[in-house]
Amino acid sequence: MKIGYYGYCWICGERNKGGLQLKFDLNKSTKSIQTSFIPAETYQGYDGIVHGGILSALLDEAMAKLAFELGYNAVTAMLNVRFKNPAKVKEKLTIRGEITQANRRLVLAKATIHREDGTLIAEGDSKLVRK
Repeated sequence: MKIGYYGYCWICGERNKGGLQLKFDLNKSTKSIQTSFIPAETYQGYDGIVHGGILSALLDEAMAKLAFELGYNAVTAMLNVRFKNPAKVKEKLTIRGEITQANRRLVLAKATIHREDGTLIAEGDSKLVRK
């Protein structure tokens, strides 16, 4: 099965008017990707705090999109997320992902979300299975 891009991804799809439409910067030489996001109040769980599901989706996207952009043709099989500090709505977040290992069956990746001051918000790692 070949995985294709169709423009409606909830995180990065430029055709998805209800999505985040985030633009990622790809660095092929370091096998890494980065974007920034300022969450609106729409994305909160507790008052003023970004919902953990949104943060998890951002981490997953950084890892899966990177695998796609590097031509690995893989989908997330396992995602681990560790929340370190709350993310506040309306504060700029930086999301970074990198591939740590790849073989013919699996791609391993990790990702982080930081505040502008460098405070770690969340980190994750994933196993992506190649198709």
